[in-house]
Amino acid sequence: MLCGRPRGAGGAASAGGIVLLAVAFLSCSPVSGSAAAMRAWPAPVGEELSKDYSVRVEGQEVPVYVARVAPAEPARRWKAMDDKAKSADYFERASFACFDMHGAVRIIVTCPNVIRSARILPSSLKVKPVWHGNTLTVTLVETKPLTVEVNGNWVGALHLFANPPESPAPRPGDPGVIFFGPGIHEVSHVVVSNNQTVYVAGGAVVRGVVRPDEAYRISSYSGLRNYSPTFVLQGTNITFRGRGIVDGSRCPTHARNLILVQGRDITLEGVILRDASTWNVPVRQSDRVRITNLKILGCRANSDGIDICNSRDVTVDGCFLRTLDDLIVVKTDRGQGEARRIEARNCVLWNEVAHALSIGAELRENVDDVSFADCDVIHDKGREWTLRVYHCDAARVRNVRFENLRIEESPRLISLWIDKAFWSRDPGRGHIDGVTFRNIGATAAPLRIELKGFDEAHVVENVVFDRVVVNGRPLAAADLRTNVFVRRVAVRP
Repeated sequence: MLCGRPRGAGGAASAGGIVLLAVAFLSCSPVSGSAAAMRAWPAPVGEELSKDYSVRVEGQEVPVYVARVAPAEPARRWKAMDDKAKSADYFERASFACFDMHGAVRIIVTCPNVIRSARILPSSLKVKPVWHGNTLTVTLVETKPLTVEVNGNWVGALHLFANPPESPAPRPGDPGVIFFGPGIHEVSHVVVSNNQTVYVAGGAVVRGVVRPDEAYRISSYSGLRNYSPTFVLQGTNITFRGRGIVDGSRCPTHARNLILVQGRDITLEGVILRDASTWNVPVRQSDRVRITNLKILGCRANSDGIDICNSRDVTVDGCFLRTLDDLIVVKTDRGQGEARRIEARNCVLWNEVAHALSIGAELRENVDDVSFADCDVIHDKGREWTLRVYHCDAARVRNVRFENLRIEESPRLISLWIDKAFWSRDPGRGHIDGVTFRNIGATAAPLRIELKGFDEAHVVENVVFDRVVVNGRPLAAADLRTNVFVRRVAVRP
């Protein structure tokens, strides 16, 4: 068992070390609601809490935390992406609260000012708020992440992360467990190996930091320093779970990933990732990875949510993502293996600049059998595309499905694209063969759908639009913008 300061991590635990951390865990019991309908955890001392909202669930107060998010003004969002060195200077603040629930729960949100309007997302949940004065009440019957927007304030929204009841948690002293109990902890670089579990308890905030003596390399892309990830899950049969927060705000922009996955039979579940300095969760050259109920909030350049790279049999299920860059994306670098059997489902997505659900840009090994299904895109404020295959290298991409999606906002809805771009590394171009868009409802202003092949030998082909409804009407063939290198496209019905 490793507690607070993992061996070899170079990190520093709060509360004076291992013994006091264990005492903090034992004395800081969770807050439980009536009839065990809910469970929440006190916030650690020293953690900033929201002044915009207070939350009670089943009569019990739930801490409301603060997260940096992308600015409302488009020009400042683009700056946050493009000005790498100063990316962290462009942000506003949103709020979030986290709790477990079993059965229906009543949630009361209180604001400093009178509530004149309120919106609950995703709309597909059909959760109807009732408000009076400065108090709003909702009843939640399933464990889906809710976003509450009061008086039109979408950028400073309140995110409510309702979890299913947690399976029995490990305890301090259990073999093979790296345990972070309630409180604030600082770690630099932790390598997690075969048959180990990292547990971040409710009420814990694990802050990734950069030590002065750490080795780094200069990124050829950004010109900034890159360090090893905060957590590296490297090996077989590894679990990273809990109800606490992993925070990257102490790291310079582009410094390090929060969690790198590189192995087999790996599970991530339940934790909240906040303000990563670059990609949150890269999954590289891995097999049989399951990511469930992660909540990811990021506002800095290239703070991608989940990047699935050269991996097989990966499932992303029931997650919430609001980041500046790509949300869930599949990529393949040269010589690192194909990507196959990838599924992202039941997620709630908020896209700020780049892509919500996508494949690319780096596509140098083949990609086969990718499914994006049963997801809600509650916002897309970006300058890229909501659903995309973005192909500027030489691989073959085939058997891709976008199904049962609900898209509440999209400035650029769908793109299947082959061409040369900034990201190109291969001398030749590739292929896109077999993409299905089925049972999709979208609000898109303006409606933009592009299909673009590269030449006679590198085409987009075998594309099906089946029961796609945009702005309240069925999609028509005339809505598609194509070039001469696109073949066999069907629009049904």
